[in-house]
Amino acid sequence: MTDRRDDDDDDARPPTASASAGAADGSRGRSPALGAAVRRRLGIDVRALAVVRIALGVLLLVDLALRSRNLTAFYTDAGVLPRALLVESYPLAGASLYARSGEPWAVAALFLLAAVAAVALAVGYRTRVAAAVSFVLLASLQARNPFVLNAGDTLFWQLLGVGLLCPLGARWSVDAVRNARSTTARNPEARRFAGPRSALLLIVVLVVYVSNAVVKLRGEAWPAGEAVGTVFRLTYLHGPLGGLVPKSPALLTAATYGWLALLLASPLLVAATGRVRTTLAGALVAAHLSMAPALQIGVFPLVSATALVAFFPPPVWDRIEAAAAPAIERCRSTAERGLASAVGATAAARPGLKALPDRATRGRVLDAVAAVLLVALLAWTATGLGLVDAPEPVAAVSDPAESDWDMFAPEPPSTDARVLATATTADGDRIDALYGDAVAADRPPSDARGYPTARWRKHVSLLATADAERVDATLAHLCDRATGPAGAASSVTLSVVEFDPDTRRVVDRRDLGARRCR
Repeated sequence: MTDRRDDDDDDARPPTASASAGAADGSRGRSPALGAAVRRRLGIDVRALAVVRIALGVLLLVDLALRSRNLTAFYTDAGVLPRALLVESYPLAGASLYARSGEPWAVAALFLLAAVAAVALAVGYRTRVAAAVSFVLLASLQARNPFVLNAGDTLFWQLLGVGLLCPLGARWSVDAVRNARSTTARNPEARRFAGPRSALLLIVVLVVYVSNAVVKLRGEAWPAGEAVGTVFRLTYLHGPLGGLVPKSPALLTAATYGWLALLLASPLLVAATGRVRTTLAGALVAAHLSMAPALQIGVFPLVSATALVAFFPPPVWDRIEAAAAPAIERCRSTAERGLASAVGATAAARPGLKALPDRATRGRVLDAVAAVLLVALLAWTATGLGLVDAPEPVAAVSDPAESDWDMFAPEPPSTDARVLATATTADGDRIDALYGDAVAADRPPSDARGYPTARWRKHVSLLATADAERVDATLAHLCDRATGPAGAASSVTLSVVEFDPDTRRVVDRRDLGARRCR
């Protein structure tokens, strides 16, 4: 029979039981029990991959919406990092698609293209193409301004990149409806995708928790049970509900030890199966989701919760699928009616089309790529944690110890921080250059305000060690930003004020720079 499908449709065809098992168990004939145990631990239910795909698409839209608030500030030549300064700091960043133009309209057009690709990924239409476009655009966006990124951004692109290797569109997708021959519902074993690619996705997530646990244990605040209390005393980290967190020392100590215990137990995400794995993954998801409204740390909690979805085993998805069966069937029927004519016309137009290359060949190539990446990831992590020495060629280019997985570790910050960005007009009026409203003529340090967003906080915090050009570019942008009804700004100053989190007494003030405006 002629196989009439696009290359993208391969993403809607999960491996058969024998194919997925063979990838994870090269000696199936000799040790089927061992192979089954490996598949239970390193395999991923294709319905979990579907939820990861949907969540990644939604998160891409959320990330774009949050970044669009500061589109000019962070991604154009009129912002804090003009392209010439970007390339001077990171020559390779010049390859970013977002560095092709410094005009706001060009950046907005790329944002729109990224949003279209994100929607296609979420619904599973041409899944692999949508994932590839989303990955390239996300990597380009992050490369356009590396000075506003955090650990969540790093995990985000890693998940999207590894997802490219996996059958994200195998279930609950337009591609699955277009394919119309999925065997997963009839063959429970085929629901588990297992092999180097699934192992890579799981280990990418596990590395985050293990690395963070090791670094936290090297400090004093976490083993002493003081870290969470310290973090929530810092008002500059408060999210919308951060101020409502109870100040009970016993509760905050319990939260510190509870989070540390989850991190230490994280290897069980792979080592365990069944209820233990489900309970641990569920507890970590709940912990991350509780961080989202409490802390101003960007998309990190949502990205982490998305990554953990891959660990939930088949029984969880069996229950979810059974409960949502009527809604799923309605969506499938609607999609089938809408796509029937288009699929029929496409098939008729290409009666002799054969898949190139063969699906099994593609799988072997992707498995080989994943295996190489998995070995590299484990080696890099071991080097970063100091378990092995970095080879000279690696140490000459980058320091593996400078990872993104040291969140609030080994010690959380001990002082609160606020920002003073004051612009002065020719008439002597003073304006907050970040917020745009008027401020007192003799604005004291105690009048310092929190950062508008987590990305502004990251940017300003790095200016303390930045070169003069980056500081001046920020001041120039603040000059333009402060121009309003009160008139054009004639000068601007930027300072960071640090407070004692308990007494609110100013303990330090760092003047980052001052500039006369045009």
